[in-house]
Amino acid sequence: MAEYDYDLFVIGAGSGGVRASRIAAAHGAKVAVAEEYRVGGTCVIRGCVPKKMLVYGAHFAEDIIDAKRFGWEIDGCRFNWSTLRDNVLNDVKRLEGLYNNTLTSHGVEVIHARAIVTGPHSVSLGKGQEVTAKYILIATGAWPQRPECEGAELGITSNEAFHLPEVPRRIVIAGGGYIANEFAGIFNQFGAEVTIANRGATILRGYDEQIRDRLLQISMTKGIQFIFNAPFEKVVKNGDGSLTVHAGGKTIETDCLLFATGRVPHTRGLGLETAGVELDDQGAIKVDEDSKSTCDSIYAVGDVTNRVQLTPVAIREGQAFADTVFGNKPWRVDYNCIPSAVFSHPPMAGVGMTEAQAKNKLGTVRTYTSDFRAMKNVLAGREERSLYKMVVDATTDQVVGIHMIGPDAPEILQVAAVAVKAGLTKQAFDDTVALHPSMAEELVLLK
Repeated sequence: MAEYDYDLFVIGAGSGGVRASRIAAAHGAKVAVAEEYRVGGTCVIRGCVPKKMLVYGAHFAEDIIDAKRFGWEIDGCRFNWSTLRDNVLNDVKRLEGLYNNTLTSHGVEVIHARAIVTGPHSVSLGKGQEVTAKYILIATGAWPQRPECEGAELGITSNEAFHLPEVPRRIVIAGGGYIANEFAGIFNQFGAEVTIANRGATILRGYDEQIRDRLLQISMTKGIQFIFNAPFEKVVKNGDGSLTVHAGGKTIETDCLLFATGRVPHTRGLGLETAGVELDDQGAIKVDEDSKSTCDSIYAVGDVTNRVQLTPVAIREGQAFADTVFGNKPWRVDYNCIPSAVFSHPPMAGVGMTEAQAKNKLGTVRTYTSDFRAMKNVLAGREERSLYKMVVDATTDQVVGIHMIGPDAPEILQVAAVAVKAGLTKQAFDDTVALHPSMAEELVLLK
């Protein structure tokens, strides 16, 4: 008889857990994955995928207005939130089914139950059943956190935002990161009065300063209000169901409060202490370069490790784990030069070092920018301007960072990220013939 029930038992069927399960099974391992909610995890069920669908829906608000300048006569047009909401949720259900099929078709056993670690090689399932595994992989992701203030339970998080019965007339969004700015753009386009209340002094800390300042400027022009240095003090529910938010010495009346104040690793109640798995001060599982925890038989990938909270990173970590442990093909994830995007209105994206980071690390840098109106915006009579920025090592001419804001910025940035990752020089961009007319051509015309 086998020493263990499974070669690998995965807790959490999100992006990282699904990839690790599938690849480990393809390498011949006997694999089971436990998921207490829905297969697909944060990205598919309550994160980047449904949110991107809302972003698409929100863009039509301006597209319909702009269409008149392009000769289209659109009368009697109105927005129906419930139609978009239900279509999005239905597509999420479809994707969940595809993820389930992917696992089962690769021979992975899917267990719809909560799993708790009871030792280095043992897991307890929801109904008291205990199973054993040679290796255990924790891929439970992260969870939205709420500020510790009176009445915080009256607010919602991004998890619940996809299920709202209607678009609120007024909404306060707490936070200044990508989730806050993305939902601000979405609800603003759907007609809500949006206020971002941030405890800090800036939005999107860590992004290039010029790019994030441009987003702030455009967002304010679109009618989004910002309150900075405003930590939450308390939230009070009024007799008519509305809320009064007390933050930074100010009071804000609203119909909905959305907390987008960060995400914390989802490790509470997992029983990791029974196996000697150490956590950091934020509850993240401490892992080495091979995603191994302080217990030799327990690994962790994705947001639960708090290394880089991005879906593509979790997928790569899951793949590297499975190839290394079960495929005899050891490799490690390279965390250098990871591109990222904010699907705001307009979107912004970046890869590599910001200007400030480059100056601190390299000393002497050159920057090139293009500040322009997209052709579509010109004809539409829209004053909104795009901004592209390239950061170059002045000593080697190597491009060390590209940052942009404007229509389709994430789509353009993905290809540009290859050039930055490959270490190409500014001269290589200059030597490339422009694709005209396009917004992307600005990257090879920077002077």
